[in-house]
Amino acid sequence: MSQPATTLAAGSVGTVETRHLDLPEPVRLDCGRELHPVRVAYETYGVLSPQRDNVILVCHALSGDAHAAGFAKAPPVESTRDGFGAEERDGAAGKGLGWWDGMIGPGKAFDTDRYFVVSTNLLGGCRGTTGPSSTDPATGRPYGADFPVITVADMVRTERAFLDALGIDRLAAVAGGSLGGMQALEWAVRYPDQVDAIIPIASTHALHPQGVAWNAIARDAIMRDPAWQGGSYHGTGSAPDAGMGLARMVGHITYLSAPGLEEKFGRRLQFADDVRYTITEPEFEVESYLRHQADSFVKRFDANTYLYTSRALTYFDLARQHGGGSLVRALEGVKARTLLIAFSSDWLYPPAASSEIAEALGGLGKPVEFQVIEAPYGHDCFLLEEARQTPIIKEFLAQGGPR
Repeated sequence: MSQPATTLAAGSVGTVETRHLDLPEPVRLDCGRELHPVRVAYETYGVLSPQRDNVILVCHALSGDAHAAGFAKAPPVESTRDGFGAEERDGAAGKGLGWWDGMIGPGKAFDTDRYFVVSTNLLGGCRGTTGPSSTDPATGRPYGADFPVITVADMVRTERAFLDALGIDRLAAVAGGSLGGMQALEWAVRYPDQVDAIIPIASTHALHPQGVAWNAIARDAIMRDPAWQGGSYHGTGSAPDAGMGLARMVGHITYLSAPGLEEKFGRRLQFADDVRYTITEPEFEVESYLRHQADSFVKRFDANTYLYTSRALTYFDLARQHGGGSLVRALEGVKARTLLIAFSSDWLYPPAASSEIAEALGGLGKPVEFQVIEAPYGHDCFLLEEARQTPIIKEFLAQGGPR
């Protein structure tokens, strides 16, 4: 099996620092509540054109943040460079690299010589944007479980309000993988006159029941940890690290594929030439790998953010929200050109889901392109197969251009 290609040798946006913006108005949420104040963490790469018509919004997946490209001015303790084998791929530079660095920069898929790329930490996040770990102005303590339940639409409303504050009216493109792709789709449906193109990658119009089930197991793992304390663990000296670690193990396995696991680990033992007859310690390499993933994740991510973000992506359903149960009706108002990219081995967000979107858009006479990349790494392909996505995205963007 070939290793995933990388484009890290291409141009870099250099050293970047995450900035913050406080929205001037409350954000109205689907649950009926208003949220205020709302702070948004963001980074930008490239130069905004005088006409302000070269903006690409990059939306991240569940565990990402605003640092999408370049080297962080203050590298985190643990890298946000998710993806199968990311540590082997990135080496010592990994902790400071943005989570989609291979896709954003001079000459890359999202070419910063041409475009002004914006990346925000989504609403409900724990990396600078208002979320459950933020201070509730009513109490002076972290929101915890008192934070309102949010949806993908709420995330997009927040992004729209953020761009308004920057004086950006329309977008040349919205792009993202997984939950980021859901946001791109929501943009096209909710703000059809403000988006020229969308690029949902390894995403879906509604998570399949199996995906809903795996997310439920991950959330239960957190909430069944006594240290979760009903979500009010901040300031207690205890956090649901055990449950959060288990949630990460479950989630991470869903991002991989059977062939990928077989190639990387097989049934190789971790510490000895034969089994040691132990229940509590890992015997196999794959077991040690999952424990490492769990230990790293709990150091950089808030458990409540995981709960809220996971729930938001399971709620997402374009047909239910915008089409009265019909995906075709939900997409009738879309004006953006659409590029859908899926990966053959992704069983969590399978190519069939993207195909359904492509068929609905095509049947409506909307401009749509659908590409399936044959790759063995499961859902993580959108983070790993950067070099193979790059020419597809560059060609698609070249076909458009500012209106």
